[in-house]
Amino acid sequence: MVPVQAVTEAGAVPPGAGERAGHGPAAPLAPRARLLPALGAVYRAQLSRARVARIPLLFVATFQSVGIMVLMRGVVDSAQEARAVVSGSSVLVVAFVALNLLAQYFGQLRAGGGLDHYATLPVPPAAVVLGAAGAYASFTVPGTVVTALIGCGLFQLPMANLWVLAAVLPLAGAALSGLGAFLGLLAPRQELATLCGQLGMSAALLLGVLPAERMPTLIGYARDLLPSTYGVEALSRTFEPHPDWLAVGADLGVCAAVGLLSLALATWAFRRAASR
Repeated sequence: MVPVQAVTEAGAVPPGAGERAGHGPAAPLAPRARLLPALGAVYRAQLSRARVARIPLLFVATFQSVGIMVLMRGVVDSAQEARAVVSGSSVLVVAFVALNLLAQYFGQLRAGGGLDHYATLPVPPAAVVLGAAGAYASFTVPGTVVTALIGCGLFQLPMANLWVLAAVLPLAGAALSGLGAFLGLLAPRQELATLCGQLGMSAALLLGVLPAERMPTLIGYARDLLPSTYGVEALSRTFEPHPDWLAVGADLGVCAAVGLLSLALATWAFRRAASR
């Protein structure tokens, strides 16, 4: 009887050796997990990880946004500017966590070989990207709500329509998370991923918090390209005495479309990085 370990001169196992040794044919691989169950598993795992490691950073993000509003309190002299500052500072919390930290996270995964682990799992790449993005975006909810409440108190803005945050948070979070994952996965080095995340957060700070009417035309075009701009605009409109709900819905629709695009690009970048 030929042992299983026997090899030919070419180094290959003789055909049928495994079966002659009592081993049947190789078992078929398990089918790939479906998108929604895999997405839920990745989301729960990332959320539990973020809950332990990211609480201090969430405090910093909230404190930073509140500090910006306090500084702008002595500069802003109109209701329209006050609405821009409060809405931009609230969405800035999302940018700090979902864009900046997610770019760093995927940059660390790529540099440390963590993508190889995910690539061997029978889960769709979209589930990994969406699960991580959803967890990081969900983690920003307390800080964003606290920032919006404090901002309304500082600038005497109405709080009756803050329920719009229930739509602004997931849509702006998806757009910024997708952008952060895309930057982190494309960066060839971990340091560059961190730099890209910091630059993205700085852009959200400068272009989102400052009133749009005070920006030069060229900077205004750059503001229109930032994914979080439309979430900021939607939230800002709700602070008006008579909100234009059609315009709010249009801004949220654009934010949703940008979010889908950024998540699709992040999924493509994940496949590209995992195959290298």
